[in-house]
Amino acid sequence: MKATIWHNPNCGTSRKTLEILEAEGAEVTVREYLKDPPSRDELRRVYERAGIAPREGLRARETLAHDLDLVEGAVSDEAILDAMVENPILIERPLVETEIGVRLCRPQDVVREIL
Repeated sequence: MKATIWHNPNCGTSRKTLEILEAEGAEVTVREYLKDPPSRDELRRVYERAGIAPREGLRARETLAHDLDLVEGAVSDEAILDAMVENPILIERPLVETEIGVRLCRPQDVVREIL
């Protein structure tokens, strides 16, 4: 099975998810999204496949999310996507995509749903 992980090597959950993928024998493409940020259309597509709204994909614990007033109130999906494209650190990770679907793998064992 082929899988793409939007990965941050500094994140323990992301590293553990990658380990699960490798242990399960997946052919993994690692995308370090902080170095290779996704486009707005990519983000929208991945969130739609995952069945989540951009707000659910927002790394709300990130100080910048609070500084930009993205966490509370009536912030549109479009504003959140714009902020993520401009500041990829706001993208919650790890996101994993396979032919079965996409999951935001928090906790990491969620990845098993799409293997």
